[in-house]
Amino acid sequence: MAIVLFIGLSSFANAPEDHNPGLPSAYEQILTHGLSDEALTQAIDGYATMSDKYGDLKETLVVIDYSKSSNTERMYILNMGDTTLTRTSLVAHGRNSGNEFATSFSNQVGSYQSSLGFFRTAETYEGKHGLSLRLDGLEIGINHKARERAIVIHKADYVSLDFAAQHGRIGRSLGCPALPLEDYTEVIEEIKEGCLLFIYGGDENYAFRSSIIAQS
Repeated sequence: MAIVLFIGLSSFANAPEDHNPGLPSAYEQILTHGLSDEALTQAIDGYATMSDKYGDLKETLVVIDYSKSSNTERMYILNMGDTTLTRTSLVAHGRNSGNEFATSFSNQVGSYQSSLGFFRTAETYEGKHGLSLRLDGLEIGINHKARERAIVIHKADYVSLDFAAQHGRIGRSLGCPALPLEDYTEVIEEIKEGCLLFIYGGDENYAFRSSIIAQS
């Protein structure tokens, strides 16, 4: 779903007192769209760290919150330049990561599980799913085998609420963050070639293992 949410600092004069004190107030409104505060905090902290490392990193930040039900829109596309939430979308997880909820994650070839952590979007190509977007995993031992595993963003007809109505959940991939047929071309064009993508899963061990989070 394409949206544009403009977030001004003055909008939070009456923000609830129980918001995450470590989260810049300009991002608080994004949480009303269902993104967990820990996912957003880790994403923007990691973005700051990786922006210092990669001077050419684009201002678009993609966050996938796998702690949420797969039947909800859990991909969030943020413009870090003007602090806007531009789009949300359904997104699939790997079939061995769980059913409606993703609870297991892996970096191993053949695991058919999703990987956590920070990725950088790379080039597009035409594959068996049509237009697809390659991802480079930036975290050794967590997601660095993304290319070897052919973890890409592609379209899939099983990523739909109609499928969920029939099966109790949307369909699952072989580990790729697959998108709905609708608007997937626009999404890929928006986030290709140099955007940071963060996949969150509510996994307590991730923060301890991640060198990027440790630097934040």
